[in-house]
Amino acid sequence: MKDLFLADTHLLDPCDDRYRQLLELLDQQCGELRSLVMLGDIFEFWLGYRHTVFSAYIPLLEALRRLHAAGTELVFVEGNHDFHLGPYFSETLNCRILPNGGTLERDGRKIFIAHGDLVNPRDTGYRLLRRFLRHPWTRKLLMLVPPDMAWHVARWASAKSSRKNGGRDRHRLPREDLFNYARHYFSKGYDTVITGHFHVPMQHCENGNTLIALGGWSNEPSYAVLENGTFTFYPSRSTD
Repeated sequence: MKDLFLADTHLLDPCDDRYRQLLELLDQQCGELRSLVMLGDIFEFWLGYRHTVFSAYIPLLEALRRLHAAGTELVFVEGNHDFHLGPYFSETLNCRILPNGGTLERDGRKIFIAHGDLVNPRDTGYRLLRRFLRHPWTRKLLMLVPPDMAWHVARWASAKSSRKNGGRDRHRLPREDLFNYARHYFSKGYDTVITGHFHVPMQHCENGNTLIALGGWSNEPSYAVLENGTFTFYPSRSTD
């Protein structure tokens, strides 16, 4: 059995290429996966209402339901676009939700998984904002926002961001921060650290340990598979 790791698909529109590509990948892997590990920002926007899901995400939610029914464990590390996942994930999909990352043990490997937005210890402004947005009282207030209003605001913000960036990802890989972040967990007995967030794929090995940064999906599907203790990048990536 295999474990599939992916991040930063930023899904919004079912007609978008990256959305269709992810659905095709999940359907191809249905019944073949031990676990699907989603490292955040799978959705461009998500709020976990108790009795409502956004209609644009029904195809993906159905694909996840089929995987769960086929015996795949679903693991979701909350990102900076999709947190407060809510009861559909925790109850209907029986998903293991990790707000701040956590531990996986697979094929004799001890793996720390995280979205990656906390890699930079100097970004105190973002950390304060993150703490505020994820506070239980903030969640209660957000649940008072009508779903249609929340969705329209999210679409507006996404379109504005896309225009500002010229429709392209402008992410960079903070290599030294990532190395220091990974070494902290290596010192605690982990042999693998996997993050998303930066949209730039990398695999780095040192002293028998492995750091993996998953890529985004703007140009082509990017993910990693663990099988029999060995990681493989798709599309193939050379080790840094």
